[in-house]
Amino acid sequence: MKNAYLDTIRLIERLHRQFLEVVKGELDRRGIQDINNVQALILYNIGSDDLTVGELTNRGYYLGSNVSYNVRKMAESDYLAQERSPHDRRSVRVKLSAKGQKLWKTIDEMFDRHLKELLPNFATEADLNGASGALRKLERFLVEAAQQGPRPPPGA
Repeated sequence: MKNAYLDTIRLIERLHRQFLEVVKGELDRRGIQDINNVQALILYNIGSDDLTVGELTNRGYYLGSNVSYNVRKMAESDYLAQERSPHDRRSVRVKLSAKGQKLWKTIDEMFDRHLKELLPNFATEADLNGASGALRKLERFLVEAAQQGPRPPPGA
């Protein structure tokens, strides 16, 4: 059981890194050099929303510690439009600019291509739903484990 758990954790990490490489390849093939793969995924997750930087993290759109840096870089490259909240001058809202919307469409088309190649050659929709369900359970466990801290061993 321990090997299966550790293999799953390692696979998640490898899949994430490989996915970032796929996004980087897509950007490179299109000659897009003013945004990186992580930023492109943040942009994709923003979509048509109008969010604060804090909401990006709260919604799970970005898990790193330097979200403000990435948002600033995307704004400097004109992928995001920023607007200070009139009620709280410390709060900045972001949404996709026209350039950001164009890149969003490019990434969305990449996902559509992937689905055409993936289904049914590599996986079925049921396979993907099963994997997502298992990963959500693992995520709930890890969130709970992080909140509770170390537990005494059984029978201690």
